[in-house]
Amino acid sequence: MPPCWQVLRAGRAVTASIQDLLAPWLAERLGLSLRAIAPVSGGCIHRAWCLRLEGGERLFAKTNQASALAMFEAEATGLRSLARWAEPPLRVPEPLAVGLAGSLAVLLLPWLELDGGAAQGASGWRALGAALAQLHRRSCGGESRGYGFEADNFIGSAPQINTWHSDWATFFAACRLAPQFRRAAAAGRPLAGAERLLAELPALLGSHSCRPALVHGDLWSGNAALLASGGGALFDPACHWADREVDLAMARLFGGFPAAFFAGYEASWPLPEGAGQRQELYNLYHLLNHANLFGGGYWHQSQASLDGLLRGGPAG
Repeated sequence: MPPCWQVLRAGRAVTASIQDLLAPWLAERLGLSLRAIAPVSGGCIHRAWCLRLEGGERLFAKTNQASALAMFEAEATGLRSLARWAEPPLRVPEPLAVGLAGSLAVLLLPWLELDGGAAQGASGWRALGAALAQLHRRSCGGESRGYGFEADNFIGSAPQINTWHSDWATFFAACRLAPQFRRAAAAGRPLAGAERLLAELPALLGSHSCRPALVHGDLWSGNAALLASGGGALFDPACHWADREVDLAMARLFGGFPAAFFAGYEASWPLPEGAGQRQELYNLYHLLNHANLFGGGYWHQSQASLDGLLRGGPAG
C-alpha cells in the first residue's frame, strides 16, 4: 500500500483495460459490482488502484503481472498474521481476496482513509508506537516454532528465507545475512569480511537474549500511517518471528518516523540494554538488500557498516 493514498490520473486505455479484468473477477469472487477505478500513488513494484463499487464503497487493489501472484499471496499471509495480534488503535488491513484476474495478479484490501494532514500529530504517532510494542508483546506468547515463519516471503521484490531456527543468531546469520552476501558475490560485488562477520555473529550478539516476536519485517515509514478516523495502520509486511528490535532498527534506518513513535514504543515496552549497538547489525540486512536490488551507494554503505561491526565488538 502506498504511504499516501492519493488518487491520480492515468491513461484511459490502461485504466479501462484493468477495469475490464477486475470487474468480472470481483463479481465472481465476491459478488461485487465495480463502477469505476482510479490509480493511486505510492507503489514502486505494483500498480495500486482505488476501486469504487456501485453502492459507493471503496476498496484498494494492487495489481501486477500474473508472475507476481506469489508476492501477493505472501503479503496476504503476512497481513493476516499481523492482524491476529493487532488491537485498537492499531489496524492491519486484512485481505479480502487474492488471485488471478485474467493476466493480472490481484490483492484486494479494504480502503483506508489516511490522515494526510496529520491531524493527530505527535499523539497519534505515540499511540502507534505503543500499539506496535503491544503487538510485539502479545505475540511473544504465541505459538512460534522459534525464529522464522510458516513460509518464505519477500523483502521488497527480493526473496526472504524464513526457515525455522531455535537460535536467534543462527537464524540471522543463515536466513538474513548469508543469502544477501551470496547474492552480492554472484553479482560480482563480494563484501570484504562477510565470512568473518558470519562466524563472529554469536559473539557480536553477546549475551543478548530475546523471545521470538512477530515482526512487521519491512518497517520503513512508507509502510505505516495514521488514519483519518483515528489510530494508525501498518501494511506491506515481510513478517517473521524475530527479535522485536529489528522493527525499531529499520524504522530508524531511512528516517520518516517522528520521535513520538519511538517514545510511545519505549513507554509501552522499553528496549533492553544494547539495542542501539544491535541496530547497526540488524540494519545491515536491509542495506545489503538495497545494494542487491538497486546498487549505487548502498554498496559503500553496506561495506562501511560491515567494517564498523567487525571493529566494534559485541553488540549484546
